[in-house]
Amino acid sequence: MINVVVVDDDFMVARVHRGITERIPGFSVLAEARTGNEALDLVRRHRPDLVLLDIYLPDMSGIEVLRLLRGDERTADVDILVITAARDAETVRTAVRGGVVHYIIKPFDSATLQARLVAFAESRKTLHQIDAADQASVDRVFGGAPAAARMPKGLTSQTADLVRDALLQADDGLSASECAEGTGVSRVSARRYLEFFVESGKAEVRLRYGTAGRPERRYHWIGG
Repeated sequence: MINVVVVDDDFMVARVHRGITERIPGFSVLAEARTGNEALDLVRRHRPDLVLLDIYLPDMSGIEVLRLLRGDERTADVDILVITAARDAETVRTAVRGGVVHYIIKPFDSATLQARLVAFAESRKTLHQIDAADQASVDRVFGGAPAAARMPKGLTSQTADLVRDALLQADDGLSASECAEGTGVSRVSARRYLEFFVESGKAEVRLRYGTAGRPERRYHWIGG
């Protein structure tokens, strides 16, 4: 069982995160915290396997919570998954340097969190099963085999890199048409690469609703 502490100052948001987490077999939410100090106390008392951590808290930032957890030998090894509306690059970089397992930007759909939790569970299971690591097992822990090794037929790693770079530079995400225009590939090809990244867990789709017609699918990079 993977035991979890949810940290979010919004009561309803925390309950949503709890519900998503507990619907996944093998996960159990031990407690919820509304403040940074409460989070520190709960983690020290319960020693969970994973913390779902917001950045915007009323008494201190989630980054400070991360720093204090890492600096305490009782909690230094707890895994942390950030769930926040904070999207500035410095916060993301600091979180990554602090060893978070992933960084999810609000708003998001439940499938995004479910996918990250399932991936976390699979990596954790692989780590526990390894006696002597080989490259294949290490690749599984760090997100799978290299992209070129699992690229679907008809896609190339060079074009995938172009699409990835375009997504990384787009603060508001990209539609398939915008991606095609920015990379020089056809719209159909751009859509295939974008969907490949979604299926690989490196990108996510957010719907933008206009005044009429179908909502626009916009792709946002969430991978490393």
